[in-house]
Amino acid sequence: MRFTKMHGAGNDYVYVDAFDGAVADGPALARRVSDRHKGIGGDGLILLAPPARGGADVRMIMYNADGSRAQMCGNGIRCLARLARDRGRAASDRVRVETDSGVRTVELLPEGARVDMGVPSFDPRSLPARFDLPRVVEHPVRVLDRELRITCVSMGNPHVVVFVEGRGEEWDVERYGRALETDARFPERTNVEFVEVIDRATVRQRTWERGSGETLACGTGACAVCAAGVVTGRTANRITNRLRGGDLVLEWDGKASLFMTGEAVYVFEGEWRGDGV
Repeated sequence: MRFTKMHGAGNDYVYVDAFDGAVADGPALARRVSDRHKGIGGDGLILLAPPARGGADVRMIMYNADGSRAQMCGNGIRCLARLARDRGRAASDRVRVETDSGVRTVELLPEGARVDMGVPSFDPRSLPARFDLPRVVEHPVRVLDRELRITCVSMGNPHVVVFVEGRGEEWDVERYGRALETDARFPERTNVEFVEVIDRATVRQRTWERGSGETLACGTGACAVCAAGVVTGRTANRITNRLRGGDLVLEWDGKASLFMTGEAVYVFEGEWRGDGV
């Protein structure tokens, strides 16, 4: 099986072109190839597939490192669009990608890609999250030994944003991220972002991804942080998010689609000869 390894801001995935044939067991393959010691290594597996419905050039089928399906990935979709264009699966630099959360349009640029990520939702039912509130914004919850104020945002997949005091690098992301990911109020689990506001145009984010653990970046998470920053008044409408793997630029007017710009980088290509393919 031929594969391509790519990353966006350090959020790395194994990509397989499934136009020539479907993958028999996506969850099992994702677990094997994502293993950083016995596999290729990555935050998950993304398949470049033919669209299942009209209005798209290609389809993104995404699995987390533990084999669970993910509806959307902001860093992954930039890389997928570049791969689709370079492989001739899309005819132009404007690539329409079908995801499990709808069709997203990616504009390929010399330095990366700009994605229309859709309109953020603060309705807890869209995550889903079990809160009897119209919106969960800066809502206090008890997590282990701390009270955290959380903001729930759906970017087609679920996110919990926590603005932290002091340097975010000092936070125990694994401990509190895992606790929030598996909290009973999130029946499908959730991604968690711990965010330090540097100034109104700059934030620093650490990411706990459901099914993958801490990752160097999360594109949909960075979008959720932008949306949460706008609605809480902590940040401006355009910010630079300094993730551990690189920077992303986010723009949201508070009403319509949120846009994300970042890199889409090839790492290497190869042939997987592992069992179970």
